[in-house]
Amino acid sequence: MSIIGTRAEIHLDAIAHNLQELRRITRPESSIMAVVKADGYGHGAMEIAKTALNKGANALGVARLIEGIKLRESGIDKPILIFGYTPPDDTDKLLYYNLTQTIGYPELAERYSHAAGKQGATLKAHLKIDSGMGRLGFLIDPLSAENQENMYSRLIQKISAIIRLPHLFIEGIYTHFASADHRDKTIAIRQFALFRNLLDQLSRTTSFQAMIHHAANSAAIIDMPETHMDMVRAGIALYGLYPSQEMDREKINLRPVMELKTNILHLKKVPKGFSVSYGGTWKAPKQTIIATIPLGYADGYSRLLSSKGFMLVCGKKAPVVGRVCMDLIMLDVGEIPEACINDEVVVFGKQNAASIAVDEIAETIGTINYEIVSTISSRVPRIFHE
Repeated sequence: MSIIGTRAEIHLDAIAHNLQELRRITRPESSIMAVVKADGYGHGAMEIAKTALNKGANALGVARLIEGIKLRESGIDKPILIFGYTPPDDTDKLLYYNLTQTIGYPELAERYSHAAGKQGATLKAHLKIDSGMGRLGFLIDPLSAENQENMYSRLIQKISAIIRLPHLFIEGIYTHFASADHRDKTIAIRQFALFRNLLDQLSRTTSFQAMIHHAANSAAIIDMPETHMDMVRAGIALYGLYPSQEMDREKINLRPVMELKTNILHLKKVPKGFSVSYGGTWKAPKQTIIATIPLGYADGYSRLLSSKGFMLVCGKKAPVVGRVCMDLIMLDVGEIPEACINDEVVVFGKQNAASIAVDEIAETIGTINYEIVSTISSRVPRIFHE
């Protein structure tokens, strides 16, 4: 039996299940955008996108131009929205690949319109409204000393001017919640109220046209149905992970899509007091067996898990001992005498009756599940299961 090696196993049937669950709790009038940025949160954007679209998603969301281009080159023809910045000099690529660009300030809109005009074309775009995230977008500032009516009036003037630009088609307008994944929804509710107020005032202007309105991310899809509007954006939930530990998990049954696995490369008995890995930070408290596996921080397993993490071997938890190396990790399998070279090791996922959740790893090092899956590096092959 040969060593299979480190791999991320991607269960596409779980994507289909999660999308079905998201569709079940989303209002029927709302379309679903599958967010596949960062290579589908580390899962493989092309395969995830095609599965999601085949199972009912209506559009795709990405962060960068290159991500949209790769999806188009894979044969996908559904709408693709770029959330992030694209240099106006690349407007020709946006047009050629029929990508929809987010616009967050007037000068950028003017430059896109000018560039599209040179091509004799019209660029599709969505306007981004900053209702409290503090990143990109036209700012609605509830803390401004300016009269709120004047603030909205100035913002509407800017948006109306953009709508009138000759080579832009403003297809949609959206905002993003900063804390919809918190148990206390006060901030998210306030953000949504600001956004709705803007839309209400825009609807009274003569230059306003029908647009796709969207605000709900995964957390809001689950916990804030009033925010579903014309479209929802399914990100982390699509991959079977809950946006935070504060979510109401009774509302939706999600299945993790990714399992990270490897195999035992080497076994050795070591005496009490033997030190393992760089710096000798871990010493064997008694005679034990050390298993070496071909996985390291270059594969996306955080060095912060040194002597803190656990993996599954023969259905039992084996502790990570010593510092995580770039390409290798050592486990103490002294309590698992049946462990053999080539045996499967589950980094996260299920093995027999045992499991290690992505959330468990994230909590150990003080981060979020998004980071754990999205930083699994490209040298780890993705194995797709239908």
